[in-house]
Amino acid sequence: MSEPAGFGGPAEGEWRRLDRRTLLVTAVIMAGVVIGAGVPAAVGMAGGLGLLKAVGWVSAGAVLLIICGTGGDYIRWRRTRYRIGPERAELHTGLLLLKRRSLARERIRSVDLTAHPLLRVLGLVKVRIGTGEQTGAGESTLELDPVTRAEGERLRRELLDRAPGKPGTYGDGTLASFDRRWIRYAPLSFAAPLLGASAAGGLVQLSEWFGVQLRLFAWLGDYFRAVSILWGSLVLLAVLALVGAIGALGLWIEMWWNYRLEREPGRTLRVRRGLFTSRSVSIEERRLRGVELVEPLGVRIAGAARVDAVATGFAQEEEDMRSDKKTLLPAAPRALADAVAAQVLREPVSPTNSVTLLPHPRAARGRRLRWSVAYALLPVLILAVLGLLLTDVLLSIAAVCAVILLPVAVLFALDAYRNLGHGLSGGYLVARSGTLRRTTVALQRGGVIGWTVKQSYFQRRAGLLTLTATTAAGEGAYHVYDAARGEGLAFADEAVPGLLAPFLEPEPEPDQDGTPRET
Repeated sequence: MSEPAGFGGPAEGEWRRLDRRTLLVTAVIMAGVVIGAGVPAAVGMAGGLGLLKAVGWVSAGAVLLIICGTGGDYIRWRRTRYRIGPERAELHTGLLLLKRRSLARERIRSVDLTAHPLLRVLGLVKVRIGTGEQTGAGESTLELDPVTRAEGERLRRELLDRAPGKPGTYGDGTLASFDRRWIRYAPLSFAAPLLGASAAGGLVQLSEWFGVQLRLFAWLGDYFRAVSILWGSLVLLAVLALVGAIGALGLWIEMWWNYRLEREPGRTLRVRRGLFTSRSVSIEERRLRGVELVEPLGVRIAGAARVDAVATGFAQEEEDMRSDKKTLLPAAPRALADAVAAQVLREPVSPTNSVTLLPHPRAARGRRLRWSVAYALLPVLILAVLGLLLTDVLLSIAAVCAVILLPVAVLFALDAYRNLGHGLSGGYLVARSGTLRRTTVALQRGGVIGWTVKQSYFQRRAGLLTLTATTAAGEGAYHVYDAARGEGLAFADEAVPGLLAPFLEPEPEPDQDGTPRET
């Protein structure tokens, strides 16, 4: 097995190794891990052993872990090799359990590059080569971790080299690039309250590590005794909201700084982004089956939307779901989102904005009102029962919750009903739903491989049904909720002619006097 070639690049089909600096990367990462875990461990042990002994024991364990981790990575480096042949990309790795993976080059659909800060400092990247198939975990991907950035770019160009598309109105180049004004949408996402709650939990955990948790709880008790419960709660919620907003801003900047969406020769879309961890995601246009506009409530109120790709081959692995690989445009003004969607689909106007969606029957509004009010009344009833059994204070809290939650539930239900809609726009079927997270999907009619029709007992009584378009792309299923029975079936049949027709019951032919004939 030969070592990496020089500046001229490797010969085709030559076996190559990963970059040996992976050992340095592993050692530094292990050092960071053991320091993060060792400091609270040493503090906890200091009370029983003394500070010097505790530090000594923790340091010895840390050194041992770093040596073992680096040694294991050395074995992985020695036993891993890859090559790109004229027909296949191959990866051999493993010591006791040998793994040999091979992908046909004509089936390769993505070559994604990722580099965390340490890799970026060393000029390295992690390369993920995929076929876009939903097979077992890792069976349709090859991961090279790490190689030099130049090698990663070379692999990307070589493996995604396709015959260039015909020139036309939608040429190659930049479709969208980073705009600092988009940062204002970051605190409006659901990440902000989640980060605020996580900060509170982290503070409690940190206080336990350093043995001051009782002092923290005592301070909170004194705080609430000094002020009213309502005012104290509002202040704490405001502080957590501020912390969450700051965290959301930081997370957004790290993820989307230097963002750029480009169309490259060979009909490939490339998304590049990241402040500390750089990411490069490639999507072949022939994998696209549509787009989805995502509008969380806060972002929607601000007049913005996010654009996601509906494409085949997004592996449903946890890492991929965290990395937002399908996102083509972060939250941006709605007009720009529609324009980018149109450019991506090579349409003059985005299907998500070019058709007036058909509203759903009023029975769908009634269903949403009933469900929403039921969810709002559940905590009220629980508090009321506990109040009758325990204390009148809970009855007062239940009354306050009812006054607040019921109007909010009704507003959300009415908004959810207004957001329901479906329609056809050229070669796309369009469906919209949701209130806290409204989504509008434009799905290629040719990409629909099946329809599922569902009716609950209450839907049958109301003359409603839920249609589910099955596709090999994106989430695999997209729904049209609570459509009128006849209208929904007609929509499905018109969207994909012949697919649902064999399963539809024909309407009974009327007699000569115009009355329906019994069947």
